[in-house]
Amino acid sequence: MPARSSGSSVRGASHTSVRIVGLALFAQFGLFGMIMSSWMSRIPSIREALDVTALQLGSMLIAGGIGSLLGAFIVGGFVARFGSRVILLAGIVGNTLGFGLLAASVLLPSQPLFLLGMALNGACGAFINVPININAAAYERQIGRTVLPQFHAAFSIGAAAGAFSASLFSAAGISAGAQVIVMTGAITLLRVLTLRASCQPTAQKARTATPQRTRGAFRSALAAWAEPRTIMLGVVLLAGSLSEGTAGTWLSLAVVDGYAQPEAIGAAVYATFLGAMTVFRITGVRLIDRFGRVWVLRISGAVVLVGVLLFIFGGTLPLAWSGVVLWGMGAALGVPIAIAAASDDPEHAGQRVAVVTSFSTIASLAAPPLLGLLVDQVGVLTSLLVVAAAAVISLSFSSAVRRSELSVVTTQTAPVRIAE
Repeated sequence: MPARSSGSSVRGASHTSVRIVGLALFAQFGLFGMIMSSWMSRIPSIREALDVTALQLGSMLIAGGIGSLLGAFIVGGFVARFGSRVILLAGIVGNTLGFGLLAASVLLPSQPLFLLGMALNGACGAFINVPININAAAYERQIGRTVLPQFHAAFSIGAAAGAFSASLFSAAGISAGAQVIVMTGAITLLRVLTLRASCQPTAQKARTATPQRTRGAFRSALAAWAEPRTIMLGVVLLAGSLSEGTAGTWLSLAVVDGYAQPEAIGAAVYATFLGAMTVFRITGVRLIDRFGRVWVLRISGAVVLVGVLLFIFGGTLPLAWSGVVLWGMGAALGVPIAIAAASDDPEHAGQRVAVVTSFSTIASLAAPPLLGLLVDQVGVLTSLLVVAAAAVISLSFSSAVRRSELSVVTTQTAPVRIAE
């Protein structure tokens, strides 16, 4: 299958088919979503085992966000220094240890072990998130068409599968600790089996790294924080993460409190949001190839804005529900577009992806308490105007996702083959 060459040469992938590489990356994203959602779905059982209040548990969960932020600060330099496969393997091993600590904290029980497991998982999550995204972006460049949003759809599909598996474990009366052990073991095995193929897109770059280049890796990682375009991409990613994350936290409650509906309807509305977002991540990639990142991001922001306003001010459940469909569609492509733009230069992709994804972590840390304060003051529906503001911010910074000159040059070189 022909593909365009990029700075991450595909020659190193001569013995691995395009399909296998794509499936391996799809699996890595899906497994990442599955392992994250499967244990989160057992939060009520975990809270009971640890004997803490909801407020105490919320405070303890912040340890994961802090670990993730610290991991995001350093992972770019490590990827540049050691290569994506080594760092992804380190993330997988650390994630396995972290979930082992979480399982032990529930079975013993032990609050300190829970905090340690959360912090370790947060840091190792960055060591998984950045390598799989830069390999997905490199794969996208090599095959010459947009596919990164489809890998993000795999994460959503994996998250849904993880939540469903957790419901089965719970219905069978299996403890949360035992579930974490079983799921972590199975997912770790699959991660290791797909590790080599999923990192093939950047394998050649790792093999040709010079000592001079690797010695400057951490300086380069710090320098990425001073790049205006990278920071603007981070703001775009923050806006996208805020839109997606706010729906996960508050949408069901907004339906229950704002439209006086039962909890089951609230859950169904949120499922509609996830479905619209996942489907459009799979089908919307052709729009990026046809119209370009900038226009698609602008349209996405406008669709989110219309959808959120329709949900807030629709007045009736059918109108609000239709607004949620638009909201989910608009939220689908912003995050993968920002990550793809940060990966335009293969030489500095790891550092820049680490920077922009840290903005997502900042959103996940800051948004819940800030929105909680707003909900108390103005109500849950009105508080969702924050998402509308995020859409406006995304529109304001949309020009930052335009392909860099280096990306344009490297995608116009002679076609090569990943494999036959």
